Amino acid sequence: MDFAAWGSWTIPVLHHLWQSTLFAGGVWLLALTLRQNAARVRYRLWMAASLKFLVPFSLLITLGAKVPRPAHLARTQPALVTMVEGVAQPVLQTWPVVTEAHFAAGEPAEHPATHWLTLVLVGVWAGGTLLLLGRWTVNWLRLRATVRRGEAIALADGHDALLVAENIEPGVFGIVRPALVLPRGIAERLSAEQLDAIVAHEICHVRRRDNLTAALHMAVEAMFWFHPLVWWLQARLVEERERACDEAVLEATREPSAYAEGILKVCRFYVEAPLSCVSGVTGSELKQRIARILSGQGVRKLNKRRKVLLAAACVAAVGLPVAAGVARAASGETQGVGGAEKGGIVGTWQGTGHLSGGRNSRFVLKITRDEKGALSATMYGIDQNGPPMPGSTVSFAAGTLRFMNIYPGLGFEGSISADGNSISGTAVQNGTFPLVLERATPETEWATPAPPPRIPPMSPDAKPNFEVATIKPTEPGSRRFMLTMRGADLAVANFSLNDLIKFAYDVQSTQVGEGPGWMRTEKWDIDAKPDMPGMPSQAQLRVMVQKLLAERFALKVHEEKREMSAYALTLSKSGSKLTKSADTSGLGGFSMGPLGVLHAGSATMVDFAHVLGDVFGEPVIDGTGLNGRWDFTLQWTPDETQFGGMGMRVPAPTDDANVLPPLFTAIQEQLGLRLESEKADVAVLMIDHVDHPSPN
Repeated sequence: MDFAAWGSWTIPVLHHLWQSTLFAGGVWLLALTLRQNAARVRYRLWMAASLKFLVPFSLLITLGAKVPRPAHLARTQPALVTMVEGVAQPVLQTWPVVTEAHFAAGEPAEHPATHWLTLVLVGVWAGGTLLLLGRWTVNWLRLRATVRRGEAIALADGHDALLVAENIEPGVFGIVRPALVLPRGIAERLSAEQLDAIVAHEICHVRRRDNLTAALHMAVEAMFWFHPLVWWLQARLVEERERACDEAVLEATREPSAYAEGILKVCRFYVEAPLSCVSGVTGSELKQRIARILSGQGVRKLNKRRKVLLAAACVAAVGLPVAAGVARAASGETQGVGGAEKGGIVGTWQGTGHLSGGRNSRFVLKITRDEKGALSATMYGIDQNGPPMPGSTVSFAAGTLRFMNIYPGLGFEGSISADGNSISGTAVQNGTFPLVLERATPETEWATPAPPPRIPPMSPDAKPNFEVATIKPTEPGSRRFMLTMRGADLAVANFSLNDLIKFAYDVQSTQVGEGPGWMRTEKWDIDAKPDMPGMPSQAQLRVMVQKLLAERFALKVHEEKREMSAYALTLSKSGSKLTKSADTSGLGGFSMGPLGVLHAGSATMVDFAHVLGDVFGEPVIDGTGLNGRWDFTLQWTPDETQFGGMGMRVPAPTDDANVLPPLFTAIQEQLGLRLESEKADVAVLMIDHVDHPSPN
């Protein structure tokens, strides 16, 4: 998992926990102010603090952003947005900025340790949740079995009840249809007056739907069991619900002494229910309850000032986030709204990057959002004459945009400005460079190349050649490396003749015999146009390149079989972990950066085996049986046996505890594949003759 994916869920979770904690603190202050008033008011406050864990402020802000905005609102950052977001997002999000030092040190942009940490955290959370749910389920099933064995009776006051043989306290069982449950023989242990008060207490629980609200809080406990606050809230809820029922019983002119004695006898003779969603008569601090009951202290009614305070608190809790969403949308800072909404991250962004070698290039980034809210984006390098680069990873969280295109390879990470009209960050494309993107309007938007019309494929029986082919040496210092189709034309950059032979004959480096030294060191750029219309298949294109090499490089080869050491690429026992590519057109490809981080886009397993053959300097044979094209990223720590034939120097080993795994382990853990060493008869292309290319 990359840092963007890690932050996409950890930062919002931390924000939500902070918001819920702060909200509970405000409720505590309000409850403290109303401590002399009715317990039912404080109970509702604590219940609101519990339910806040299920309703993030970001949801209310998003709802506010969808409210039609008054036309008079200015598109500036209002103080309301700043205040609410300052409370809503106090956790600073710090992400590693990609710099030249990262590439020089070979530091990967992604790290499997992040993936394992995520698995551990999710596993611990899921384990705690399942443990709680399991314990509650067992207790609930036991109580339900007890209740089902109960005997239905009618009480003197007209209420129905169930008599059970078990020694449990009087209580209310059930959430949708709660039932009053009494232990058999309770009438012999309590006087008629005491029993009447106890029954009145339980009937109060039924009227208040206390089992339902307790079940809602249990859902909060199951989801956020790791937060001590939810357990403290449970104690406050039980305390206030029992106190509310006590107040209701005393208001109904029950004798306080008889009621208190009845509670004490229940505590003495019966066992408390094991679930908070089964309301009983005990369940809170007994000594304080008895003292309050016997004191005869009345409950103060809410005066006008306290009613205004409560109303203001309710409006602030819900109204401020919604109003912030409305104001934020008006200020152009809305996140998570549809593409038709002005402002936000959706839209067209453009800017000029200052590349290495003193070159400048204009970039345009077009971001859209689908009906499910998922972002997608495409980057255009207007001055690079390259194809559009759709984002394989696009995210926008906490004001930070991250974009990654695997092939031909471009990454960008930047932070949106306070006014929502620019994104400042760093781009990675054959090195790093600063890039500031400004929000474009229809009047200022740069023209981007129109998508080429879909070219129908050539007939499978066609045998095309190149009508025109231009071959020229690659400019010194160029870091472009590609072989792709521009429409129906072939475009090659920075390829050696050895690279061209590998593509044309679909072989690996070890399958190309010895030739002159320049065959591997001199690099060429090629532009070639087929002599017939239509898009050639990959097989047709390989044959066309074979003919081009024979005509322009005077290449003559023959094939020999040789037994040599090789690797077999097969499926591991766990099965494939690869992702099917959505883009099945074109040739696909790979990009490496930094060393040991391989990005694959729309690549076949044969292609992957060829790349691994270059890494090892030995043939790799595809035995996976996987057809089609795949997207994946492979990260590993190279060793001295790798990249030797590619002229690359592998960094020295490190003692870092978070070091990436070796290649064999990484392939199995990350891709669900494995490599095994074997002996194999391998076809080798022997070079009979080759020359520098003939003039254009």
